Amino acid sequence: MQRESHICPDTKHTSPEWDSSLYLPLWVSATEKAAIGDRLEDWTKLLETSGVDISSLALDLKKPLRPLWISQKTVIWLNEVPDCDSWDFTPVILVSTSSSSGIVQHRSTSKFSWHYISGAGDDEESWARGLTPQLFWKNVIDLIDSGPDLCNQQAADIVEKDRVYRLQRGEVAPQVTVKPKKWLVENQNRNDEEYNPCPVLWDMECPNNHIDMGSICQPSSMFWLGPTNLAVGSTQHVANLAEEVDCILNCDQELIPIFQSSDIYLHLPMVSSKLDQFSLRRKLPTALSFAQMNLRQKRKLLICCDTGEDISICVALAIIASMFDKEGSFDDGKSFMDTQITKMEMRKKLVFICKSAVNARPSRGNLKQVFNFLNQRQAPSSSNGVRP
Repeated sequence: MQRESHICPDTKHTSPEWDSSLYLPLWVSATEKAAIGDRLEDWTKLLETSGVDISSLALDLKKPLRPLWISQKTVIWLNEVPDCDSWDFTPVILVSTSSSSGIVQHRSTSKFSWHYISGAGDDEESWARGLTPQLFWKNVIDLIDSGPDLCNQQAADIVEKDRVYRLQRGEVAPQVTVKPKKWLVENQNRNDEEYNPCPVLWDMECPNNHIDMGSICQPSSMFWLGPTNLAVGSTQHVANLAEEVDCILNCDQELIPIFQSSDIYLHLPMVSSKLDQFSLRRKLPTALSFAQMNLRQKRKLLICCDTGEDISICVALAIIASMFDKEGSFDDGKSFMDTQITKMEMRKKLVFICKSAVNARPSRGNLKQVFNFLNQRQAPSSSNGVRP
């Protein structure tokens, strides 16, 4: 299926050689592919109106983007992968942890027994063994070189060393407990591919000089959100950031014994929606009151949580949607009263945040709480929230 390019009409991107075909995994049925094709134009328009900086990406692209789909059954011979420069497209590698068959499977290959649920791959706490994106990319070569049999032990060593390192510096570093899997030993003589969770053939070492580890996923202490006087970050780094901000909204469970004044420091502990599906929504009225009071005085406000990636992002989203206009200027809620909060408006606000906070990973549960809170706040009968 061909479609007109919407990336950069006045460049070579619209030439006949610019491949804009629809590429999907082999396991996607023809019916589903047709349904996806019918919705491409609408999705493209949504992307163009979301606020994403498409033009900068278009200027950097020399070849069309094309997804490469990797599933549980994908076999890759590392010594036969051609150099990316020789391809006539720019690859976007998409890894799916879901079953390519689309069938719910019952697993009982270890002392555990569970049902496989498609889409659960984004719950990384269930399979990442304590690794964070930063830890993974910092140690990616060692993890790959360890191979399937030793990878889990290598990951455990990396996580424990990082935990000890952070403990020695007084940071919060809870111990990660992962139960070992027996099936690697129990089924080592089986040839059934079903028992190989990652059938990649390790025939060649990954060359270290091809990856610049210093430039990948470097953690940042704090991210300023455009011209808003708002910043988001992790509580682990607050002690080093006190001089850069005027006030702090702490959404973590741990206290920060830096500020004593209640006007410039508020401890408002919140938990993930997986632990309490209304935790964020209950605390948002107080959070917005505190933010509004300080923003009116043109103070620089830091919103922090345990990771700086989820709860703090969602609180910032609620504040920006409630008190800032489309350009990111504080208007004390005037735009909020004149704008209907739709999912599209939420996406635009979130894109605005993600342009600055590149590590943002807000969960669906928390985003849903923000959306419901803002809609209730706009309703005439709403009693929650703080109206200017």
